[in-house]
Amino acid sequence: MASRKADLIVGIQWGDEGKGKIVDRLACEYDMVCRSQGGHNAGHTIWVDGVKYALHLIPSGVLNPKAINVVGNGVVLSPESIIKEMEQFEGLEGRLYISDKAHLNLPYHALIDQAKERLKGDKAIGTTGKGIGPAYSDKINRTGFRVGELLNPAKLCSAIIDYFKQNRAIFDIYEIPTPAQAELLAELEGYKAKLAPFITDTTQMVWKALDADKRILLEGAQGTMLDIDHGTYPYVTSSATVSAGACTGLGINPKDIGKVTGIVKAYCTRVGNGPFPSEDHGEDGKRLGEQGHEFGTTTGRARRCGWFDAVATRYASRLNGCDELALMKLDVLDGFDEVKVCVAYEVDGKEIDYLPSNLEDVKPIYKSFKGWNNSVGARTFDELPQSAQDYVKIIEEISKTKVGIISTSPERDDTIIL
Repeated sequence: MASRKADLIVGIQWGDEGKGKIVDRLACEYDMVCRSQGGHNAGHTIWVDGVKYALHLIPSGVLNPKAINVVGNGVVLSPESIIKEMEQFEGLEGRLYISDKAHLNLPYHALIDQAKERLKGDKAIGTTGKGIGPAYSDKINRTGFRVGELLNPAKLCSAIIDYFKQNRAIFDIYEIPTPAQAELLAELEGYKAKLAPFITDTTQMVWKALDADKRILLEGAQGTMLDIDHGTYPYVTSSATVSAGACTGLGINPKDIGKVTGIVKAYCTRVGNGPFPSEDHGEDGKRLGEQGHEFGTTTGRARRCGWFDAVATRYASRLNGCDELALMKLDVLDGFDEVKVCVAYEVDGKEIDYLPSNLEDVKPIYKSFKGWNNSVGARTFDELPQSAQDYVKIIEEISKTKVGIISTSPERDDTIIL
């Protein structure tokens, strides 16, 4: 039985919480960093010594030269995207491994995704259009193709052409042509040439690492409020973004999970459509977006911004079994005369302190607190202005989870460890 447990990082809001920075900061202490779900719709931005790295599929531990990085079976992998991403780094062989059981997200998945969104018109979900949903749909429909199949391009090519023939009526509706066999084969052979050295049975790898007492960090993509079961359905992603998803996405059991750290922003953001109770449509929301540089790493879309939602945070903390929270972007709130926290909801004239299944007609109930200045770059709790310290304690109290890490700038070292 493994004695070492794998620690886990999970997004607590609607994604974009700053998981990349925290995983990067913590990765220095781990032997292996594993990504359990999602696809290249996720974007982790990491700044090191003023250099910006944008990660979409490669785990955030890649900047630790000693860490092994694992892309688990729960990920839907775009070969094109990961090959492009790998070009940012040298010497990845022996440091990056991709599960042979991960599903392929191929160019036609993105075409299906975009066609579906077009057909939905104003009822569109607001996906990134990168084929994530269709790739997961194929997986659940048992019509998907797995990364291990890239090792036999001719067989895979033939299977994909058959798939197009069987589904020709649907592809006609979406106006997507069947790929030319020679071109498709060349494309798949190109993927094999670049990716074959990295493809392996990652489940066995992770088990061996646990049995060998290695330190392992697990990271997911997106956030809890986008979870397929527990998020704001149908405005969600296509995978299990909660801590439990790491078990199925990597082939480990619940007893293998150690410390769970939930990542939250000091305010809230959301990309795409769907309910967002604490969204601020006025000047404050606009200012949060400007001060926080709230544009998607993957899409470049402006994020919707609003105040910290303690009700949703409490829900997400319990759902994920969080031992602590990492509070990101506290410095973005510098300069506000007052900051607000959503402490309850109003539904049909009644006040509730829990997250209902439908957030469409929920009104936020706020408490206001005194603002502060000059938290940016603080590296100890005592360096924070008193009002900022009070704000952290309020978040702990209302969300019923202690804050263990506070980030005060995008730089790796501007981090308070409590």
